[in-house]
Amino acid sequence: MIKNKGKICFSLREFSGAMGDFGTLIPLAAGYIVVCGLDPAALLITIGIISIVTGIFFHLPVPIEPMKVLAVVAIAQAWSPSMIYASGFAMGIIWIIFATTGLIELIARYTPQPVIRGIQAALGIMLVIQAYSLLSTWWLLGVTAIVIAILLRNNRFAPGILVLMLLGIGASYYQGLSFEQVIIRFNLPPITSFSIDELWPAMLLAGFAQIPLTATNAVLSTASVIRTYWPEQEVKPKKLAMSIGIINLVMPFIGGMPICHGAGGLAAKHFFGARSGGANISIGLVELICGLFFASAVALIITAFPQAIIGAMLLLIGIEMIRFVTDVKWGLDVAPLILTVVVSVITNMAFGFIAGLFLYYLISHISKKHQSSNSLNNDNTS
Repeated sequence: MIKNKGKICFSLREFSGAMGDFGTLIPLAAGYIVVCGLDPAALLITIGIISIVTGIFFHLPVPIEPMKVLAVVAIAQAWSPSMIYASGFAMGIIWIIFATTGLIELIARYTPQPVIRGIQAALGIMLVIQAYSLLSTWWLLGVTAIVIAILLRNNRFAPGILVLMLLGIGASYYQGLSFEQVIIRFNLPPITSFSIDELWPAMLLAGFAQIPLTATNAVLSTASVIRTYWPEQEVKPKKLAMSIGIINLVMPFIGGMPICHGAGGLAAKHFFGARSGGANISIGLVELICGLFFASAVALIITAFPQAIIGAMLLLIGIEMIRFVTDVKWGLDVAPLILTVVVSVITNMAFGFIAGLFLYYLISHISKKHQSSNSLNNDNTS
């Protein structure tokens, strides 16, 4: 267990904050269930177990999120469950290697703050763009959700995100959601597997593209956000990489999806009130109970949940992510920050990361050369 000064707390605010990253979890989980045929009970049970374990291990509301590149490709191409499990297992091996060899620490050591903040801002901009599309499906509901989230953000008795969840269920019911066919029964996650032959195709189709996003957003940026919000409870990138590796080695055998952490999810949880590992434990218990007994009902809610409310959540999370750039000093650091953001948004985060890194070290080299030249000229003058 990571030694932490923080305490695990339980409150309505912690519980509501734990739902802050549902904006990304709900649509991707729905796609996995509806398009790819993943078992909703297994999905809920595995997410619940991992949430509880991470809450105890980190003492912080470290988010549990789908690996986005893998999820989008798998849903778009309607992967089979076994292909999804294979991709998760492959990612588990890769992140165990990154953690145990020290490769992730090497990447962290040579990744400057402007590039990390650029990745975070790019993610925020992407979330805002996606939010606009989702809000346009029902503007009145979306704007109402934004107002509720802001006004009740710090309310102890009616936390904004909890009200949004209830509003979403109510709106779904208004649009025709029915629980008449729901059967309450005890479920256990099945023992699942995959073919070794599926590992390489899964990596070629999406796995290799997922690696830089996980490195920048799920590991480096998440560690950076933790330092910002909880400076006395720093979590090293190696521990986050190891956590991702272990989770993904286990999940494919109990019906789970590829999982990572994420700076956006962490910012979302903090925005809506989560401050300790109690947030993960409390929501994990609910997810576990829902998976064990109410999987069919939850699957219905997830697939029918209004996109406009998800858009409202993503908009606020995106703005929160963009705000992190305010701690970048004006001067030479601004150019790498801007280039990282622009390239990431136009192409992808891997190219943005490389471009920002290259410009940062190019500017540093030129600056040092210029300083050395000035120093030499001053010495000659003297």
